[in-house]
Formats: sequence, structure tokens, C-alpha cells
Amino acid sequence: MNKQQKGFTLIELLIVVAIILIIAAIAIPNLLRSRMAANEASAVGAVRTIVTSQVTYQSTYNSGYAQTLPDLSGAAGATASCTQAELLDPTFNAEPAVKSGYEFGLAAASNVTVPTNGCGTTVDYETFDVIASPITEGQTGTRSFCDDQSGAIMYSPTGAILFSAAGGVSCAQDGFTLALGQ
Repeated sequence: MNKQQKGFTLIELLIVVAIILIIAAIAIPNLLRSRMAANEASAVGAVRTIVTSQVTYQSTYNSGYAQTLPDLSGAAGATASCTQAELLDPTFNAEPAVKSGYEFGLAAASNVTVPTNGCGTTVDYETFDVIASPITEGQTGTRSFCDDQSGAIMYSPTGAILFSAAGGVSCAQDGFTLALGQ
């Protein structure tokens, strides 16, 4: 009785497994770099959105810039006001806010005392910093980003500058030295 056996030998299976492992070793680092690049792009987009919201807040409430991210955001479904402007989605209703592997913070600086403004306060916040820092440097992102009332996004190549460094004056004074695109 001569039976024809069909199947793979152990050597053939080991060769296939080795090829799969080699492909995985090449692909996984590229996937991680792609994820970090996507997180950084999301952070830059969020920083731009926050700056745009600040300009809208200033013109809507006639009271300078918002002091915190919750002032620009607010709880879902809340009525828009000076302290919950509903200009950002509820993701930013915390200080600092976390999104796509980055932590976001907003710091405003008071430069002008005015008669009671549109929000019933006597202080206008004339400057601000928005800082986005990777939660885990080297894993969720490699660079920190900053924008202020100038509208020019700056970055730190190390990602080590955190929100607590924000002074509400200017990104350059907080240690961000490179303009985005350089």
C-alpha cells in the first residue's frame, strides 16, 4: 500500500515562519513611526483649532482671550457662555486635555485692566500660549508644539517642554525655537 501523503514538511513550515518574522521585523518600526507622525499631525491641527477658537472667543465675548481650555469648551450640551463657550469639543473640557497621545494646555496672561467687559470681569487676557506635548516622548510623539496670539506654530524637537512651562507670554520665551515647516 503506497499512500500519497499531502502536507508540508517541518522545514517548509519553519521557512515560512522565518519569512513572516523578517517581514514583521521590518514593518513594525515603520508602523510605529507612522502612528507618531499621525499623532503629531493631530496635535498641530488641534493647536490650530484652539488658536482659532481663541480669536472667535475674543470677538464674541469682547473680553480678551479665554483663560483656560474649559472656558473654550464646556460640557456637552451646555449653554454657551464666557466660561463654557462651546467653541471646542468636550475633549478639551479639562486642563490639561488629552487627545491622540498628546497633552494640551492653555495659559493666558493678563495685561490690561478694563472697565467691566462683555463677561462681567475687569481683566482682559491679551496673550496666551497653547502647548501640546507628547504623553510618552518617543512613543506617542517626538516633538512639543506651541502657538500663541501671533498665530505662528513653533516646536521643540525634543518634546520635553510640557504644559507647566507655559507662561502666557510667547512660545519663544517658553523655549520653542523652531517654526513649524523648518
